[in-house]
Amino acid sequence: MAPQPPTKPKQWHRSSLTGTTIRTAATLALAGVASATALPGIGHAEPRLTSAQVKAKVDAYQREAEEATEKYDGARAAADRARRSLHRLRDEAARRTARLNTARNALGAFATAQYRSGTVAPTLQLALASSPAQYLQRASLADRAGDRQAVTIASITREERSLRRVRGEAADRLHALRAAQAAASRHKHAVQEKLAAADALLAKLTRAQRDRLRATQEAHASATSTPRHHAPARTGGRAARAISFAYGAIGKPYVWGATGPYGYDCSGLTQAAWRAAGVSLPRTTYTQINAGRRISRGELAPGDLVFFYSGVSHVGLYIGNGLMIHAPRPGAPVRVAPIDQMPFAGAARPA
Repeated sequence: MAPQPPTKPKQWHRSSLTGTTIRTAATLALAGVASATALPGIGHAEPRLTSAQVKAKVDAYQREAEEATEKYDGARAAADRARRSLHRLRDEAARRTARLNTARNALGAFATAQYRSGTVAPTLQLALASSPAQYLQRASLADRAGDRQAVTIASITREERSLRRVRGEAADRLHALRAAQAAASRHKHAVQEKLAAADALLAKLTRAQRDRLRATQEAHASATSTPRHHAPARTGGRAARAISFAYGAIGKPYVWGATGPYGYDCSGLTQAAWRAAGVSLPRTTYTQINAGRRISRGELAPGDLVFFYSGVSHVGLYIGNGLMIHAPRPGAPVRVAPIDQMPFAGAARPA
């Protein structure tokens, strides 16, 4: 029998890289960026995750997204403060520049009159010099001029000094603004990566698994929610107004970075609720926890802020009976829930 030609190795075609392989690669890219817990690499059979395992991973991604959201909120608040300060300083610099120009014009008018009369004093020639630094170094000569000229020269000196200070502060605020804007952009990107990673995991479930997971979440939400009603009768004053506002927000969507009125993130809801009661809270969970008197869990009263997780990354408004109103996470609207649902980190009573 004639020898058979050697068998050619099997060739991979472009069509072999479609479907599950590409979806797996995309999921790995997202998960690798978003978390240190990566799925198995390309070239290995991908283990099928149960609905419970996917839910646990998705919950972890969403917690990480909420932590990044709070950092984003803090950076954006810092940028807002820096922007307001910068505008104020620029306005002040404009006013001081106008006063400086007025003083210089007055001194110039006097010098012109003296020049026409042939009596320009060396002091005034100095004051009108083009170099402010040279002038300021030798300003001690001002007392040789007449009283009115001395007052004008002293005014110029003060305005020059103040203008330099204001411009220096404005430059600092501009630097702070740019740094805060860059930080906000980084944290926004982190939020988007975490949420994309969560969506990628959910997309890997079958329709039946997604339906079961959704049913479990809805049953859990129904079991922990309570009907809308007014704040407890024993609660009065500002706490009652804050709680009433929070009840009015039930059902509104979680929107990261939002403070209402159409959606909220967790600290945006508590800030808005207490603002309705006339109390100004800072923007983030890790600043709100220090905004009032720290209290123990045993001291909780309706209206208190309750915080969760070791990084103090979530907050709710306590309403009594072990319950709170909070904005849970993307896809979960504002609702009533037990405070035992998450690891308790502390509480504060707004002043």
